[in-house]
Amino acid sequence: MAALRKIPRHILGQLSQSNRSYAPPSSLQSPPSLFISRRGIASKLFVGGLSFYTTEKGLLEVFSQYGQVIEAKVVVDRVSDRSKGFGFVTFASEDEAEKAKEEMDGKALNGRVIFVDYAKPQTHFGGGMPIARGPPEPTSNH
Repeated sequence: MAALRKIPRHILGQLSQSNRSYAPPSSLQSPPSLFISRRGIASKLFVGGLSFYTTEKGLLEVFSQYGQVIEAKVVVDRVSDRSKGFGFVTFASEDEAEKAKEEMDGKALNGRVIFVDYAKPQTHFGGGMPIARGPPEPTSNH
């Protein structure tokens, strides 16, 4: 069965047309919403407008009243070791995340009005300064 997961879908389609009794495993037919929840995107919330004094423990305590919080993370600046004013809260289920989003969006936390939305998938831009790794490699023009 594990080997079938590595077969591209167009080949599986050809197999199923030639052999009518074959059906791909249900894991290949999972709906997109199930795929998103397995990857944890839909149950992760972005929390913006945080006070500099909001800690991960405080974030965890406030959001845990809406369901099981797997992780609460306040993003911190590497240089100053100070909060950047936003964070992420990951819930065990989509329903809990939805409930927390509806209840906490626009509410005050530590004297600041916060906004809550679903987190977007992480993208790597490779930002920042390029890392110098010595002189460039010589090119050979033969």
